Amino acid sequence: MKEAFLARVGKRLPKGVAGSTLTVSDKVSKMIKANPERVTALLEQYGEAVIRSSTGARAVSFRVDVDPAGTTTVTPVEETTSTQTRVIGEAGTPDPELQHALAAARARGRLRAAEILTADDMLSAEAFAELLGTTRVTVNTKRQSGQLLGLDGAKRGFRFPVWQLDADGRPYAELAGLHERLGGAWAVYRFLVQPHGELEGLTGRDALERGKTKAALEVAKSVGRDFR
Repeated sequence: MKEAFLARVGKRLPKGVAGSTLTVSDKVSKMIKANPERVTALLEQYGEAVIRSSTGARAVSFRVDVDPAGTTTVTPVEETTSTQTRVIGEAGTPDPELQHALAAARARGRLRAAEILTADDMLSAEAFAELLGTTRVTVNTKRQSGQLLGLDGAKRGFRFPVWQLDADGRPYAELAGLHERLGGAWAVYRFLVQPHGELEGLTGRDALERGKTKAALEVAKSVGRDFR
């Protein structure tokens, strides 16, 4: 377990509002390191909620939506009246409407993950090993060391994007560096498929294909450095 100490830069909490210490697992810690901008936005909204709730003596709320690819949408803080507030877990009983909404969100998440992992450019370990002219054991060993990008497909096993190979059919040498900087396979996947302003709108994959490898690694480092 790891502890994260959170503070709002440049603004002192109101009198009587204590700071917070958050204990998280190593897995969550790696996720935070890989997504500092998204986590920062979430923490800012949480901090705003704490401050407004404490100083205004009323409930406030904000909403966070996350899809399997890691895209995060944070809806800003809104004040909540007593008639709008729905208690969760009253006498141990969850709110049926909320439970239904959460189940629907999980279903959408599983569907999105399935769409990604069953795409034509995703290969099984066996198929990827055949493409590289090596063995399944070697592929999985290189995945574990970060030299290959493999996404966990749960029941279907790991899936390997075919586009992680360069023009010569070899895995990009920078993959290990991306794993080191970003902390996990899904974080590396998101970095490679999403556009980045620091790369003039190119995705991480585009940057590697165009030989902008140093720039790609620098941007990946900037993404993860705040939580190292």
